[in-house]
Amino acid sequence: MLRRTLFALFMLLPLTAWALTLDEAKESGLVGEDASGYLAAVSDKPSKDVVALVSDINGRRRAEYERIAAANNISVADVEKLAGKKAIEKSPEGAYIRLPGESWRKK
Repeated sequence: MLRRTLFALFMLLPLTAWALTLDEAKESGLVGEDASGYLAAVSDKPSKDVVALVSDINGRRRAEYERIAAANNISVADVEKLAGKKAIEKSPEGAYIRLPGESWRKK
């Protein structure tokens, strides 16, 4: 009975405990900040974890950009551009960034 209970509790632990975090992905060079205002995989063939992380983060960013645009009566594109500029500026040395028309590079 105890074994089943422990097993059930183990299975209920949040899967995010094992998921890749944004900081880990950035530090490992798996993702970088793009001038578009969104996160992107640095590799042409990212892992499923990287794809899931990028999708999750970008969905949250998009929602926030839409909220900011509506609150300030500006376009989402303008918010994305400004957010991309700020994210690149805030990226630490050694982080991957991608400026418009360029390939990935370390800052």
